[in-house]
Amino acid sequence: MKVSVIIPSYNEEPTLLAIVKKVLSVPIPYETEIIVVDDGSEDNTAQIFENLIGNPKIKLITNPKNLGKGASIIKALKIATGGLILIQDADGEYDPREIPKLLTPFKDKKVKVVYGSRVLEKNPVSHWTFNLGGRFVTHVANFLFGTQITDEPTGYKVFRKEVIKNLKIKSKGFEFCPEVTAKVAKKGVKIIEVPISYTPRPVSQKKIKWRDGLAAIYYLVKYRLVD
Repeated sequence: MKVSVIIPSYNEEPTLLAIVKKVLSVPIPYETEIIVVDDGSEDNTAQIFENLIGNPKIKLITNPKNLGKGASIIKALKIATGGLILIQDADGEYDPREIPKLLTPFKDKKVKVVYGSRVLEKNPVSHWTFNLGGRFVTHVANFLFGTQITDEPTGYKVFRKEVIKNLKIKSKGFEFCPEVTAKVAKKGVKIIEVPISYTPRPVSQKKIKWRDGLAAIYYLVKYRLVD
C-alpha cells in the first residue's frame, strides 16, 4: 500500500515547511509520497519549494495564479500514485502525527473513506461562530444524505484512490469538502471517523470565512439534487 499526502498551500510560508517536515518524520506504516501544491502564493513559498526540490518523496506543483483548494487537489490527483489519498492542510491546524491514526481503519479492506473528527476529541475552537457553523453544516449533511458523521468540514479526509478518482470533482475552492461528502454519501460509501487533535488559528488568520459556510450548505443541497 502507498499513501499520497496532498498538501494544497496558499500563502502558508510560516507553516508549510514545518508541515512537510512533520509528514516526512511521522512513522507512516506505508510507502509515502507528498504532493505539495503552491496555489499561486504571493509570499516566499517559492523559496520553500527550492528547498524541497530533489527529495524523491516529494512532488511539487506550482499554479501560476490562485485557483483554489479544490482545483489544487484535482491537479494533485492527476499525478498521485498512492492507493490512499490523504488531504493535509498546510496551515498548522492539523497535526501530521495524527496520520497513522487516520490510516489504521484501512487495514479493513471494506473501509473506503475516513474523516478525522475534531468533535470526537476535546479540542479548542477558534470562535464560537466557526464551531456552530461547522456543526450546522454537519447536521445538514446528515439530514440530506442519511450519514451519521460529526465533522463534515474537517480538513483531514482520506480516500481510497478509486473512490475519490471516480467522484468527478468539479469544485475549485473550499466547496471541495461538501462536494466530496455529498458524492461519497450518494454512492453509498460509509464514512468512518476517528478522533483527532486540532489547534485552530485565530479568526483573523483564517482564509475560510462565514460565506464559505453558507456555500457549503448550498453545495450540499445542490449535490443532493444533481451529480
